[in-house]
Amino acid sequence: MTTDAVLTLTQWLSPGFPVGAFAYSHGLETAIETQKITHAKHLESWLTDLVCHGSGYADLVILAAAYQADDDMLAEVDATARAFAASAERLLETEQQGAAFARTLDAVWKTRIGPLTYPVAVGRAARLLRLPLDITARMYLHALVANLISASVRLVPLGQTEGQAALAALSPLIRSTAAKALKTPLPHLSSQCFALDIAAMHHEVQYSKVFRT
Repeated sequence: MTTDAVLTLTQWLSPGFPVGAFAYSHGLETAIETQKITHAKHLESWLTDLVCHGSGYADLVILAAAYQADDDMLAEVDATARAFAASAERLLETEQQGAAFARTLDAVWKTRIGPLTYPVAVGRAARLLRLPLDITARMYLHALVANLISASVRLVPLGQTEGQAALAALSPLIRSTAAKALKTPLPHLSSQCFALDIAAMHHEVQYSKVFRT
């Protein structure tokens, strides 16, 4: 792996890359509103489930399938990602972030990714630029967790130090989950985090909210 590959992935998955990640809470806003998350330990437990058994793990299975897919199979992987979205807002989140990611890649790196769901777009882009799949997956999941922690720092609220401590504590889990997901074929895609999915559904009708999802 070259330094250029690391720098490229850092750019793609940084908070400054224009996918609008700051606008989405992945249902976390409802969990905080309903007092399911009131302090750092609650948040760490919530994110542990998301990483190990929920959309964090599922996104990496999809990302890996997109990376490995031939051109004629990519649409099938993307259709699977859309079908697997547990709610209308989850679908909105992955569609809009994926489209924004692809637009920037197509403009700056002269690719032709087009409107794909977010993990599919990232997996496809990494394949086109020959970036290593394993580090792409780890950095994608790390970026997802970091964004949700950032949202929690604002909503719970948590201190910045507590947020960084939670991210550091989850880092070994991010590595092990990425390794597991990369060995999982797309037909074995699964999620077991029903509370997270239900929170995302409730967010659609939440009266007062800051985040889009």
